[in-house]
Amino acid sequence: MKKPVSLYIHIPFCVRKCLYCDFLSFGSMDKYFEDYVNVLCEEIKQNASDYSDRTVSTIFIGGGTPTILKPKEIGKIMDAVMSKYDVADNAEITIESNPGTMDRAKLNELKQMYINRLSIGLQAWQDRLLKRLGRIHSCEDFRRNYIEAREVGFKNINVDLMFSLPDQTVADWKETLNNVIFLNPEHISAYSLIVEENTPFYDMRESGAIKETDEDTDRDMYYSARDILSGFGYNRYEISNFAKEGFESRHNEVYWRTEEYKGFGLGSHSYTDGERYHNTTDFGEYITSKGEIKRLVKDIEILTEDEKQEEFMFMGLRMSEGVSEDIFKRRFSKSIYDVYGNEINELKSEGLLLSDKGRLFLSDRGIDVSNQVFEKFIKY
Repeated sequence: MKKPVSLYIHIPFCVRKCLYCDFLSFGSMDKYFEDYVNVLCEEIKQNASDYSDRTVSTIFIGGGTPTILKPKEIGKIMDAVMSKYDVADNAEITIESNPGTMDRAKLNELKQMYINRLSIGLQAWQDRLLKRLGRIHSCEDFRRNYIEAREVGFKNINVDLMFSLPDQTVADWKETLNNVIFLNPEHISAYSLIVEENTPFYDMRESGAIKETDEDTDRDMYYSARDILSGFGYNRYEISNFAKEGFESRHNEVYWRTEEYKGFGLGSHSYTDGERYHNTTDFGEYITSKGEIKRLVKDIEILTEDEKQEEFMFMGLRMSEGVSEDIFKRRFSKSIYDVYGNEINELKSEGLLLSDKGRLFLSDRGIDVSNQVFEKFIKY
C-alpha cells in the first residue's frame, strides 16, 4: 500500500492585497498569470517521479486568490497533477476563493475539474468592515457566490471569518456568525486578526490610525464563536476551525499531525522524508527557473529527532483531540512521558493540559494561553 502525501499549490495573485495581509501574494499582476502557470505546471511534472510511490490524499490550491485565474489556467494546473500523480479516488481537493473573482460559469468549471471543496474568504458580514480591511467585495457578492456554488453542486464549503477587527463590535461578530450559520456551510474558520509587520495595518496601528482590539474583547469574541457554532452542530476540532461531523479539513489535519506534504509554486513549503524546505520567494527567480527543482529549492533542513517531537507536540495540541500517547510512542520509539514528563505534569498542575483515554489536549484556559503552552515543548 502506497504512503499518502498531500499537495499544496500556491497561486500568489490577488486583485489587490488586503491591508492586513502578509502572505506571499501580489496585486495587479495579470500579465504574469500565463507565465506563472506554465512554470508551475513544469514544476509539478518534474517532481512527479519522486512521488510515484505515493498516493495523493489531499490537494489544496491556495494563495493569494486562486480563483483570479481563468478556468483554463486552473484546468491546466489540475491536468498536470491528475496526469502525473496517483490521486486517490476520495481525495479532498480544495481551492481558495474570494467573492468578486467568481461567477456561476467559473464555479461550474471548477466543479468539473475534480475540485470538491471550496473555501470562500468572507471575513466579515458588514460592508463597512470589509472596506476597512481593503477587501474587494461586498457581503452581497459573497452571498451570490455562495448560492451559485451550491447551485452548481459544491457540497463541501468552508467560510473564512476574522474577528478582533478594527472598529468591530461583539454584536458585529455575532451578526456575522449568525448570518453565515444560516447559510449552513460545512466548515467555518474563525481567526483573530494579528497585525503583522510590513503590512499597511501595522503602519496604521503605529500611527494611531487604527487600534487593536483589547484582550478581553478578543476572548469574548472567541468564546462567542465557540458557543454559537457549537449550538448549531459545528465541532471545534482545532483552535480556530469548526466543522460539521465528517467535514473537517483533511488537508489542514496533515499539517497539524505533522504528516507529509509537498508544496508547488512561489515560496511554497514542503515536508517529506524528514526534510523541510521551501521554494524561492523571488518571483523573477521562480519564473526563470522553468520549474527546475535544483533552481527552486531553498533552505533544506533535516529535522532532528528532538525537532520532530517538538512539532508533533505543539502542532498536535492545536487540535481538540490533542496528541496520542500511542502514536508518539510508535513514531519515536519512546514514551511521551520519558521526553516531556516534567512539562506535562507542570501544565496539568496549572490546569492548562488535560488527559483522557491516552490523549493529551488543551483545557479551555490552555487554549487562551496556547502559545505559552507550546513553548514548553520547545528545547532552546
